[in-house]
Amino acid sequence: MEILFCDHHIAVCVKPVGVDSEHDMPRYLSEALGGVFLPVHRLDKNVGGVMVYAREKASAALLSKAIQSGQMVKEYVALVHGAVPDEDTWIDLLWKDGSKNKVFVVKRMRGGVKEAKLSYHKLWERDGLSGVRVRLYTGRSHQIRVQFASRGYPLVGDHKYGSKSDALLPKLYSCALTFPYQDEIRTFVSMPEWI
Repeated sequence: MEILFCDHHIAVCVKPVGVDSEHDMPRYLSEALGGVFLPVHRLDKNVGGVMVYAREKASAALLSKAIQSGQMVKEYVALVHGAVPDEDTWIDLLWKDGSKNKVFVVKRMRGGVKEAKLSYHKLWERDGLSGVRVRLYTGRSHQIRVQFASRGYPLVGDHKYGSKSDALLPKLYSCALTFPYQDEIRTFVSMPEWI
């Protein structure tokens, strides 16, 4: 686990793939740095990357407010099958089937359906794959995975949503967080080796 920033109020770290962000990471941070660490957002267990944790309730409230007001910008990199257009913004309606832990793009609003918005730009394209950088405007379950797969560009290694590759896990990584902190806008970045 890499620590990108730490003071008495927050800690910004790189969550390893395979580690639970809401239970394991606070414990690991506490063992490494001492004190309490409160999750304010989450990453799926099979996704690694940049996360911020609060070290007390007041900081948790400020970070949560930044998330809810759209002041916290979350960016990801992904490796997808196919040649995606150079850039785009997508808005979809997503519905989660809790019994299957799978999310679907649907055509109309109904119970449990939520709007999902992202934008992306292509970083590179080769050998039938595209590397993309994605900005999330909403934080829906499996959002990036579903929105790309629904357009025929499943994430490499994402067998739940259509990938046929040999990779065992989806190639998705939280590469940057930007948020206001102590009267300035702070950005924290980490990139995976596969991008």
